[in-house]
Amino acid sequence: MKRIVGERVDVSARIFRDGHDALGAAVRYRPAGTTRWQEVPLEPLGNDHWSGSFTVDRPGTWSFRVGAWTDRIASYQDEIRRKVEGGQADLTGELTEGAALLGRASLTVEEALAAEAGDRSGIASSEVYEVDVDRELARFGSWYELFPRSWGGFEGVRELLPRFAQLGFDVIYLPPIHPIGTTNRKGRNNSLTAAPSDPGSPWAIGSDEGGHEAIHPELGTVAEFERLVADARDHGIEIAIDFAIQCSPDHPWLKEHPEWFNRRPDGTLKYAENPPKKYQDIYNVNFESEDWKALWADLRDVVLLWVERGVTVFRVDNPHTKPVPFWEWLIDEVRREDPEVIFLAEAFTRPAMMTTLAKAGFAQSYTYFTWKNTRWELLEFMGQLLEWSDVYRPNVFANTPDILHEYLQRGGPPAFEARLVLAATLSPAYGIYSGFESFENVPVRDGSEEYLDSEKYEVKRRSLDGPLLPLVATLNRARRENPALQRLDDITFLETENEQLFAYMKRVPGNDVVVIVNLDPVATQQGVCIVPVATGLPPAYRVRDLLAGAEWTWHIGRNFVELAPGKSHVLAVVR
Repeated sequence: MKRIVGERVDVSARIFRDGHDALGAAVRYRPAGTTRWQEVPLEPLGNDHWSGSFTVDRPGTWSFRVGAWTDRIASYQDEIRRKVEGGQADLTGELTEGAALLGRASLTVEEALAAEAGDRSGIASSEVYEVDVDRELARFGSWYELFPRSWGGFEGVRELLPRFAQLGFDVIYLPPIHPIGTTNRKGRNNSLTAAPSDPGSPWAIGSDEGGHEAIHPELGTVAEFERLVADARDHGIEIAIDFAIQCSPDHPWLKEHPEWFNRRPDGTLKYAENPPKKYQDIYNVNFESEDWKALWADLRDVVLLWVERGVTVFRVDNPHTKPVPFWEWLIDEVRREDPEVIFLAEAFTRPAMMTTLAKAGFAQSYTYFTWKNTRWELLEFMGQLLEWSDVYRPNVFANTPDILHEYLQRGGPPAFEARLVLAATLSPAYGIYSGFESFENVPVRDGSEEYLDSEKYEVKRRSLDGPLLPLVATLNRARRENPALQRLDDITFLETENEQLFAYMKRVPGNDVVVIVNLDPVATQQGVCIVPVATGLPPAYRVRDLLAGAEWTWHIGRNFVELAPGKSHVLAVVR
């Protein structure tokens, strides 16, 4: 399960045994990085149900287990008490038993009933369970993805840090920053023939200038990268980098460790594929290699090298195509060195694998949010996330360099506004890829989700001035000022009587926020937002729109709503 530093772990168990003896129970827990067990009692709630809790105060992997026992002294006292209350006068035999139990020569009824209970006999223990405890950024944060080569390299990004901080971003995520191979280099729009000036895809990692440990010289030096990381922290921002376990044909590992790669029976290397997509410029490593231990160790050392350089957030490319035991081992190894490291899984795959990767140690995961655009799709999507919430934390990206959904292609600016508000208010962690704020929405061809002139294959001239940025800043400020928007599991969906209006309330003690989004990017929509009595709000109350600043009086029950295409209300109940 997952928790954030400062949160409580609630533990409950059914505890029983034969007979009528009094029982005792406790949850024993071991904080991350320690060997000594601590203990808090479990309290009986009736019908064999016991519960208790402990608070986690540091990141890392915590362990806990439930212990239960027979309390012979309490059991004996209960027997004596019932016999006394039943009028039995001669307790000579019972008192000799009590004296033996308490290690005394003799005993009176009064002394028996006054003895201190708490004896532990026949202790039974559950299996040991683990809790992944992370810092707050693992649950709540606003991400911005950019290709540094389109921003003037590390120095160009560093100069914009004050602006990113003003916009309220917590993480700047950089796709691979390593040298790019030239063999089979892709050209513009993923063409098989590259012009001499084409920079290639950053995911084709490795050249004569180095592999996963190296930096592309056109982006800057190691010292400039470390300065970017340090300055970003000074602005309250973390730099995340991509950990992609794949190599260009020019990666040093292909010469140094040819046994680490997949080959066909005729000896040729197999390039990466995700039909219908083909990646002729990329080779995957072979996790079934006879030399797998050395491969694992080198991959771990790569991550630890970047941790030494100041990186504590890694976005992992396609983790579901690598063995789960590898991730369990790698994440454990890295977090032993630095428990504050956060791994984000880019896992667009089956639910079972997505949740398994979360259990293996990934602090966050990409989701299918980009493909959920109708009210019923969003309800189904959120229901699944809530079902997984003990182990799985979503990071909801509104777009990525690979995913330009048809809704954005056809909906224009109103579609971008609606998706931004949904991402920022449904999920505690969300992100956008640069170009989103400028409404980039042209696909490479009809029916494709790839961008025309994709930044994956060419250098853009980026600047931080898109027309959607004021809304981004407003939403990020609202997220920081309203704790209700910092959690996933505090949501209640509200009826609107209009399929194009999607409404929900997020609540924590002292903070209530109602969100209504017009999912229609073309037409104005009218409806109601029905606030149920069960919310406990007064019959009438004031709400303030965190996007526009206006205030209204709302009521329990039906509240009229009219929203222009793609527009939203984010309403905080005024206390």
